[in-house]
Amino acid sequence: MNSIAKDNSAPLGRTNCSCIDKPLLIATLYLLLLGVVMVGSASLHVAEKNTGDPLFYINRQLAFALLGIFCAYIATQISTKVWQRFGPELFMLGLLLLVMVLIPGVGKAVNGSYRWIPLGIFNLQVSELVKLFAIMYVSGYLVRHAAAVATEVKGFLLPMVLLGAAGFLLLLEPDFGSTAVMIVTTLSMMFLGGAKLKPFYLMVLAVSVVLGLLVVFSPYRLLRVLSFMDPFKDQYGAGYQLTQALIAFGRGEWFGVGLGNSVQKIFYLPEAHTDFLISVIAEELGVFAVISVIAAYGVIIWRTFVIAVQAEHTGLRFQAFLSYGIGIWLGLQGFINLGVNMGILPTKGLTLPLMSYGGSSLIISCLAVGLVMRAYYEVSVAGQEKAKESTKWVCM
Repeated sequence: MNSIAKDNSAPLGRTNCSCIDKPLLIATLYLLLLGVVMVGSASLHVAEKNTGDPLFYINRQLAFALLGIFCAYIATQISTKVWQRFGPELFMLGLLLLVMVLIPGVGKAVNGSYRWIPLGIFNLQVSELVKLFAIMYVSGYLVRHAAAVATEVKGFLLPMVLLGAAGFLLLLEPDFGSTAVMIVTTLSMMFLGGAKLKPFYLMVLAVSVVLGLLVVFSPYRLLRVLSFMDPFKDQYGAGYQLTQALIAFGRGEWFGVGLGNSVQKIFYLPEAHTDFLISVIAEELGVFAVISVIAAYGVIIWRTFVIAVQAEHTGLRFQAFLSYGIGIWLGLQGFINLGVNMGILPTKGLTLPLMSYGGSSLIISCLAVGLVMRAYYEVSVAGQEKAKESTKWVCM
């Protein structure tokens, strides 16, 4: 038997097993390619106004996409045992970065929020990194403390204390959206990991109450919620972004007004190349294009969950929880962004994974997909080994 095939820590391409989940790869590349094209279309006028170069944002987005693909490839070459081993340390690093971003002179403020650390060629949005590190940490915790999570309240609460600390630091930026996504994702992972139902439900209730109170007692958050319920009531004030997004959807109809022909992106729709990219897609390419984007996210969620279930069946629990977490995270964040653009959720500053402009979001989303690809490879190797063992016993 090939000695390399016995070890699922070997790099991809060095065994005979299938190492690429093609539906996941195709859906990811589709979103990346469409994202680059539409960021270019949505940002031409803004880029020319801000930098004097209409291709400024599309050139950077293309560079980020290529770097993201490279990072995804690197992730497929590293055994998940490495991420499992260093998950706690990476999460602590994430907490340190969340503290650093709040230090004047270290963190960079944009529109009143301290979410970025300047790294020269691009600004690191720490919240994107922390969400991935939180998933790694919880995945490892569920493997190390499976019995305690399932039988003891303490086993469930201990990781939630650290996650609560991360959430508190995120709220200080402030970044309510990333806090909600991280907490909901990790709570879902704890549920899938077999957490006792009573404390789990109490924690869900407590988190819901806290998030609700943060909305009620924060004037600008409450204004967003109220304005989303009837954006045209104050269409030039609190409801401005949503009304412009809805106008973009209405103008696009089924087949769109044509690539590059959007009117809303010309200084009517704020953040058209970031938070409201899907509105430009709807206007220029139509509802069918939006449906294709939703379908691509559906494929990503479907494949990550299939890989997670297969990992559980082969005894690879860390890979299973890692895949579950990444699928929930990307799906939830995509759903929130789409919901905001369509007027079914209050406005939040969350990017569309794999598509919106921004180096941190794009690169880390690609890295996350690469981790799922690695999990798929290790599941494939484990499946081959099981099949060979079964054949050996039949022959005997």
